[in-house]
Amino acid sequence: MNALDNAEGAVLPTMAPTSAPVESPEELIREGKAWGLSTAVDLHDCRPAAIRDRDHIEAYVIALCELIGMKRFGECQIVHFGKGRVAGYSMLQLIETSLISGHFANDTNRAYLDIFSCKGYDPAVVEEFSRKFFGARSSASAITVRY
Repeated sequence: MNALDNAEGAVLPTMAPTSAPVESPEELIREGKAWGLSTAVDLHDCRPAAIRDRDHIEAYVIALCELIGMKRFGECQIVHFGKGRVAGYSMLQLIETSLISGHFANDTNRAYLDIFSCKGYDPAVVEEFSRKFFGARSSASAITVRY
C-alpha cells in the first residue's frame, strides 16, 4: 500500500512557484538584483503603410526612447531586405543601457520588437505604445528578467 493512498487532505510539497511581491522595474533592476529586463512584443495586423515606412520606424524608435527614458547611442540602423515571407525592414538602435531591435514582416503585417535594458522601464507601456504607433489590432508580449 502506498503511503499517500489514505492521505486525503494532506499538504504535499510542490515545485510550483510561489507568488512574490511585484516590484517596480526600478526596484527590480538595480545593483544586487536583476541585471536587466527584456521585453518581446509581437504586433499583429499592423497598418501596412506604418511597417513599410522607414521614416515611421525611425520616428517610433525616437519616440519610444523618449517615452521610457532611454538615451540613444548612435544612429538607428534600418534596413529592408529578405524575400517572401521574411521580407521587410529590420531595425537596431543601441541605447546606453543596451538595445532595441525589431523586424517588420511585410507578408503578414506583423512586427516583432525586442527591448533589453539594464535600466528599468514599464513593459506594459512599451506594448501599448507600440501597438498604437503601428496601428496593430492585437499584441502579445513576453517579459524576461535577466540575471
